Amino acid sequence: MPASVVLGAQWGDEGKGKLVDRLAESATWVARFQGGNNAGHTVVIGDRVLKFHLLPSGITREECGLVLGDGMVIDPWVLDRELSDWVEGGGTDPTGSRLFISNRAHIILPFHTYVDGLDKKIGTTGRGIGPTYADKINRIGLRFADLNYCNTDEMAARQNTVLESVGCTQRVSSDELREQIDWVINRFSSAITDTGILLDNALKLGEHIILEGAQGCLLDIDQGTFPYVTSSVTSRANSTHGAGLHPGHVENVIGITKAYITRVGHGYMPTELFDEVGDHLGTVGHEFGTTTGRKRRCGWFDAVVMRHANRINGFTEIALTKLDVLGGLDEIKICVGYRMNGHEINEMPASAIALEDCEPIYVTMPGFPLLSVEEWLGIAKKCNTEGIGFQGLPFAAQNYINKLEALLGVPITSVGVGPDRDATIDRV
Repeated sequence: MPASVVLGAQWGDEGKGKLVDRLAESATWVARFQGGNNAGHTVVIGDRVLKFHLLPSGITREECGLVLGDGMVIDPWVLDRELSDWVEGGGTDPTGSRLFISNRAHIILPFHTYVDGLDKKIGTTGRGIGPTYADKINRIGLRFADLNYCNTDEMAARQNTVLESVGCTQRVSSDELREQIDWVINRFSSAITDTGILLDNALKLGEHIILEGAQGCLLDIDQGTFPYVTSSVTSRANSTHGAGLHPGHVENVIGITKAYITRVGHGYMPTELFDEVGDHLGTVGHEFGTTTGRKRRCGWFDAVVMRHANRINGFTEIALTKLDVLGGLDEIKICVGYRMNGHEINEMPASAIALEDCEPIYVTMPGFPLLSVEEWLGIAKKCNTEGIGFQGLPFAAQNYINKLEALLGVPITSVGVGPDRDATIDRV
């Protein structure tokens, strides 16, 4: 059975966790392939709200294996806390039984968080992600495979030189590093393995694997709105590479997009709203970052962004989330192009500075009623139980979905209408 890839198609926070949680019910493995605890996934099961940063969303499915893949950067202390929270909430520690860590993944050390905490320009999460990837590219990083072989004297000396050069007051010592490394070995040795071989064998056995992305396409280090991006490749091309597989395994690529758009951190967003509609989206959509708690900037759906994301990733289907948040608006706008220096363009400029000169060109559609969370959940259950799909949605909402499909040229196969696991309508 081929692997499926689930990717964010905007600037992240599109609702990947909820979708992966649903898909994991029929999957054998869920594997993260990039990023670290700068990601945040939320899964709502009834009254229980689960927030994950490193653990793949398939953690809620006891029969599903979990992989932290080659392309990730992992803070082992954050992972330990997340596992402890999971156990305290009634779960079983999966370490070494169904949770496995790639021996090729790089380790986030306290040094990396010290350096990242100095950022004022990009608006990073401060979790040490960028500095860890920088050490990886500079070929001086620490991988799980090399824990038993590192020279802590050399490592401490190098890190302190960097800390001094960037004006950071913190320092590290060789003894502290040795203690930290020994702790990581003792805590996670049962889980550290060559996960690429594990996943390859699973595919040979016909098992279903979900490759789970973290940040969205527009945060991709190469294809995103540089420099306001993350430090890894977030797109389809890295889904297999970052998991230790070849790309021929992938057949289905699901792009996740909100029915509007949000962004956290710095960088221009052409459709950003600074009015009561923006307030409505942020309030009704509870738009605060899972990882940082920062307020998300909100705007109208941007088809230019989505065309760019689709060109890079080749989505075979789209999962639309948070359609319910648009309820109560008299009219809904969709950006179909930009006006830049007096000319109309249909594709995103590569330069973040040039993007600031882009004004959105909109089409306007009628809105649909504001409904409660319970009402939307009832609609979703009715649509799925009776097998009527999107036909159970308000007529204006159906038209909105049809318009997005026509603009993007990719089928929308599911629509989210609330935070609950069951508040998703599948197309028939």
